Amino acid sequence: MNINWRSPMLVIASGCLVAMMGFGTRSMFGFFMEPMTGANGWSRETFSLAMAIQNLLWGLAVPIAGAIADKYGPMRVLMLGSVFYALGIIGMAGSQSVVSLYLFGGLLTGLGVAFTAFSIAMAAIARVVSPERRSLALGLGTAAGSVGQVVFSPLALHWIYTYGWHDALYIHACVVLLIFPLAFVLPSDTQAKGEIHSDQSLKDALSEAKDHYGFVLLTIGFFVCGFQLGFITIHLPPYVSDLGLDAEVAAIALALIGGFNIIGSLGSGLIGQRWSKKKSLSFIYLFRGLLILGLMLLPKTETVLFVFAASMGLLWLSTVPLTSGIIAQVFGLRYMATLFGIVFLSHQLGSFLGIWLGGLLFDATGSYDVVWWLGAALGLAAAIVHWPIDEKPLSRLAIKKANAT
Repeated sequence: MNINWRSPMLVIASGCLVAMMGFGTRSMFGFFMEPMTGANGWSRETFSLAMAIQNLLWGLAVPIAGAIADKYGPMRVLMLGSVFYALGIIGMAGSQSVVSLYLFGGLLTGLGVAFTAFSIAMAAIARVVSPERRSLALGLGTAAGSVGQVVFSPLALHWIYTYGWHDALYIHACVVLLIFPLAFVLPSDTQAKGEIHSDQSLKDALSEAKDHYGFVLLTIGFFVCGFQLGFITIHLPPYVSDLGLDAEVAAIALALIGGFNIIGSLGSGLIGQRWSKKKSLSFIYLFRGLLILGLMLLPKTETVLFVFAASMGLLWLSTVPLTSGIIAQVFGLRYMATLFGIVFLSHQLGSFLGIWLGGLLFDATGSYDVVWWLGAALGLAAAIVHWPIDEKPLSRLAIKKANAT
């Protein structure tokens, strides 16, 4: 029996596994803050800056990785990324100086995360499904990243306790190397199913996006998403410890975020097929801001933290299917990975600021409260920014569709 190694089902499954391993591994670095800073005598700002550099490189390199994937397919990009990712984590484990931590844990790991980004896997998934199922498929790929967070958050803590933080990092390096063989399954064809052929150049696509005010607003809004998620991912474990609670509480909280994010990601994918994506994004950011506000005003008990984590999980990556869906809907899929990469760069600039500012202000004030309040305020601002976005397909897409029929 002949097996089609690039059938839609296998492509979707492989893309989801890539997203799960890449994003899941990246989400566990916060658990290494306390053991690594304690062992090496570093401040939280030192470790935070390394993770901020990692997120910044992730953002800077994603448009490049996306452009390469759009032109040549995702296979080579993901293979190269898995090697960078593994080498960065191994180097991070052996870092005894701040410079080494910044080089391996920041620069090289960030490059690896960028070249294994779930946006690349999602673009591959989007190309093998029809336009009618695309939003749901994007939600499925996003949910897979959440599965990784559910799986790797408790595993990271278990491996740290059982083997020590050095060996735990080596194990994670082996995990990301599994992306290498999975990349073989993803298609090299850059033409999407149900998509009318486009002879548009990358330069024209970038110019078109730059002049579209909705794309600019989407880019600004995604900065807030990065600020909130970057800060929470890295600083929630030490924040929980500062409250006098066990480390397991943070592991459960991050797992709850990942678990409920599966529901949220799939739900946002379904919502994006039926209702306005921009309005859905506005409500997501509004509720995020209100959740952070509630956390600041309520007693910091385990129950409150778990409810916050579960609720935030519903909103965690639910922005991704809607944001990427607007890009695909407005501009088409030809340069989706590139355009989403640019929007994602803004996300990572926000992530850089959230992570670094968290460490800086904690060392200065002994508290994370200022960053929490800032995250709440930015959530309300993002809700306003997304509302006026024009999410209608560009006229060139409508004309080609009409001519094709």
